[in-house]
Amino acid sequence: MFVYGLIAWTTKVSVSDEHNALGSKGFVGLENYTKLFTEDINDRFTHSLKNLAIFTVVFLVGAMFFGLLWAFILERGIKGEGFFRTVYLFPMAVSFVASGVVWRWLMNPNKGENAGGLNAVLGGLGLDSLQSTWWTNPNWGMASMAIPAMWQLAGYVMALFLAGFRGIPAELREAAAMDGASTYRLYRNVIFPQLTPVALSALIILGHMSMKMFDLIMSVSGPQWLTEVPAIYVWQTLLTSDYAKAAAISIILLLLVAVVIVPYLIYTNRAEKNA
Repeated sequence: MFVYGLIAWTTKVSVSDEHNALGSKGFVGLENYTKLFTEDINDRFTHSLKNLAIFTVVFLVGAMFFGLLWAFILERGIKGEGFFRTVYLFPMAVSFVASGVVWRWLMNPNKGENAGGLNAVLGGLGLDSLQSTWWTNPNWGMASMAIPAMWQLAGYVMALFLAGFRGIPAELREAAAMDGASTYRLYRNVIFPQLTPVALSALIILGHMSMKMFDLIMSVSGPQWLTEVPAIYVWQTLLTSDYAKAAAISIILLLLVAVVIVPYLIYTNRAEKNA
């Protein structure tokens, strides 16, 4: 009732002409969907999709890279592993809203004497040329929005990869060592291939989270054109009581998430049956 029933109801609203609080007068088919791509003011919906794509790619690449790097370092058995593991995982305990407020200050776009946050640090170090306007930059502002998300979830990826490292049988390492494999060959041909399921799971989990990202982006930039994504567009559309349009955006977002998750579910089900 509260999942599939509401999805069905949202689908029904998305094919109606319920564009105000007076209710629906009839069925319009896919008209609301086609208008999003053809008649939306300033191509707002396609703009939000492009922003979502940029955010997702940068976020996934950064979180996967740092997560794997930290897991690799900890897996090597450094001193104080427990401390560093806690430090890397701690951002997950912070809400997206709270971290967004902090990162809004850190990514203060002001420069020079009015600089704050990271720009103030760079200015104090004499690196004024590296100061940035961050999320207000019209060229790569959306990419900078992925930095707070990377900071918050790279530790989660680290935990997944670290569990994957620790789950590899010691016999495989011993067999590779007996065959004279170098450290590079050991990781390249033995260990990293064993981490493929973990990497796939991390990509799927982070991918669907990024597609639904709302609170973090709203906390950093607010409802800005430069950083608008479909989830924020839905919220703003609902504020105007255009329920049919908001429902259409929601269904498209649901389909995008399904494109990512459904193949993964099919793959895991087949893998379990084969096992």
